[in-house]
Amino acid sequence: MNHFRFTWANLLTSIRALVIAPTVYCIVQHYWVAAATLFTAAVITDFLDGKLARRLHQTSAFGGLFDHATDALFVSLGCWAIAQLGMINTLLPWLIPIAFLQYVLDSKALAGVALRMSAIGKSNGVAYYAILGTAIGSELLQWQWLAEPIRWVAWALVVTTILSMLDRGLTLWRTIAANR
Repeated sequence: MNHFRFTWANLLTSIRALVIAPTVYCIVQHYWVAAATLFTAAVITDFLDGKLARRLHQTSAFGGLFDHATDALFVSLGCWAIAQLGMINTLLPWLIPIAFLQYVLDSKALAGVALRMSAIGKSNGVAYYAILGTAIGSELLQWQWLAEPIRWVAWALVVTTILSMLDRGLTLWRTIAANR
């Protein structure tokens, strides 16, 4: 497996990793301006790290895993924080890391193979960020009318996360069966 090496993309991912705890703290403490600022920094680094790695020819299995693991940790803990405030269900923050772990294991990422992403998994990854950002933004802007839609979307994400996990499991099972 490729080990950590300095790249500009890994630096951006590291910045995102470093804002996880402060973001969670700001959400739980209702520091919405700070939470929104940190969330924005996380989104920008997530948007740029992969593009930068490809442009500079610095992609690696480690970089992909580091990026996705940081994303999973950021959205899991961010969703945990908004769940503590009663904004979403408490199941989603637990499903996200379980789905990510399944993703890593069945992609053989631990053996240095690049992660493979399903369409539903990729959509869920974007939606986890979106629901977290919408929850932070709704509190910052005091848009209480978004509270109920946020709850419903969180439940929809529970369903799509479970469906994604079942899809990945079925794909893995078919692959194993075909190779026998």
